[in-house]
Amino acid sequence: MGCQCSKLTPCCWDSQFKAAVLEAPDVENEEKGEVDHLPAFREFTLEQLKNATSGFAVENIVSEHGEKAPNVVYKGKLENQRRIAVKRFNRMAWPDPRQFMEEARSVGQLRNNRLANLLGCCCEGDERLLVAEYMPNETLAKHLFHWETQPMKWAMRLRVVLHLAQALEYCTNKGRALYHDLNAYRVLFDEDANPRLSTFGLMKNSRDGKSYSTNLAFTPPEYLRTELVRLASRCLQYEPRERPNPKSLVTALTPLQKETEVPSHVLMGIPNSATFTPLSPIAEACSRGDLTAIHEILEKLGYKDDEGVANEATALAALGMENEAQTALKEGATLEAKRSSLAGQK
Repeated sequence: MGCQCSKLTPCCWDSQFKAAVLEAPDVENEEKGEVDHLPAFREFTLEQLKNATSGFAVENIVSEHGEKAPNVVYKGKLENQRRIAVKRFNRMAWPDPRQFMEEARSVGQLRNNRLANLLGCCCEGDERLLVAEYMPNETLAKHLFHWETQPMKWAMRLRVVLHLAQALEYCTNKGRALYHDLNAYRVLFDEDANPRLSTFGLMKNSRDGKSYSTNLAFTPPEYLRTELVRLASRCLQYEPRERPNPKSLVTALTPLQKETEVPSHVLMGIPNSATFTPLSPIAEACSRGDLTAIHEILEKLGYKDDEGVANEATALAALGMENEAQTALKEGATLEAKRSSLAGQK
């Protein structure tokens, strides 16, 4: 669906939302959320991106989609260890390299913590690639439709909508009011589980100029009595002038937020990287089942033979490797018996 934001917003909502949405003050954006820790937009070589993605390995593919102009998104890591997402277009998607570079440079100027920011691009021969920040915690579609064991909490859903509105407001204020094919796959979650809008949808090419429209196929009558769904339905109007502008959406959604003091990763039930405690060497060796490493670590720690064997056996048992644990104990007992025999002969 194409998302065009307009400031002409005639509506017939109840007065409560008219006041909140349509009468929002039309002031300049204070540029909240802009980030300065990201590198400037740059051009990458094809070789650099091949190295970052292990030669565009199949195991690094994170998404594939597209009808007439299919494209693939890979995860990768640059030489400086920055994790990236690389979108590789079909060679027919961008026949004009100049148009591709102009679009990429324009989108690459955007920097905001509500976006999965575009870091660079590559345009060599027929290759057209975009490089963006990597978002490790899946898409909104995954959390909404394929997360049966832990449905997304209502407070988190409201937060997603607010962050999305803030992202669109920022883009609009920066002259990028048109977002192409806005859907649940375009909303990504960063390492802290905060929702961000993919910048890939800000790119417009000549081979992907079809119109998108989205309509509510069915809405239960009881839902229509809530102002939130009326607000959502207005956002899906085909004509841009029928939709509220992003500033109005942010104003309307802000007072609806719940549990604002709770971090997103807590609401999502996702471990937070900032609170992650690194494993000890022995625990790390146990986690990957590395028997040689376990034995070497115990030796380096200076355990006596009988104590070392016991600890090694305990580690193996904890891994569910009971047979190996029994073998370690038997070998330890045999070695101890030999040493005792030799000591008695002296």
